[in-house]
Amino acid sequence: MVVETLTVAVLGAPKVGKTAMIRQFLYHDFAETYRATESRYTYRPAVVFNGEMYEVKIMDVPFLTAFPSNSSQEWSDLKCRGLRNTDAFVLVYDICNLESFEYVKMLRQQIQENRASSTSEAPIIVVGNKRDLQRQRFTPRRTLSMLVKKSWKCGYLECSAKYNWHVVLLFKELLGSAVAHSGKSSHAALHLQGALQRNRCSLM
Repeated sequence: MVVETLTVAVLGAPKVGKTAMIRQFLYHDFAETYRATESRYTYRPAVVFNGEMYEVKIMDVPFLTAFPSNSSQEWSDLKCRGLRNTDAFVLVYDICNLESFEYVKMLRQQIQENRASSTSEAPIIVVGNKRDLQRQRFTPRRTLSMLVKKSWKCGYLECSAKYNWHVVLLFKELLGSAVAHSGKSSHAALHLQGALQRNRCSLM
């Protein structure tokens, strides 16, 4: 059986919870102590949508000073390899940290400008993490949601990696958009119908 591979890149400023979100999704695990992501990690879970299995290549990308603007930059830096042809992007910011949102704003603009031309419309979901710290947020959720959806033309979601709130929903929306964009289905929204096969997930 041929299994289609979907590649997802998770990007954001340091300490916004990129790795925590991925690990909650895969292992229902949350580490209270922070460890900076210094090199890129790739996870490969198997996911079932509408009865079809997909291998999902989730790239946990360390902090980038800029999105690669050409193939030379992309392949000269191990952190950036393959980013310009990724099937979908998750841009994560901390709802309590304005600078992390400004970084996501910059990344989103650079992705739009520097993607490989044949795949420029890859889905992007902007994610506000640390929803459990709602009272400390820098601006109302509705304001950011409208900005991202209407002006940036991206998906928007808030979650809490610590309490596993909306983390599965995030990946369902993301992978559904990626599958629909690949042309494999005419459905606008797809649903996760099977659980992750833990014995089929490997850290590379």
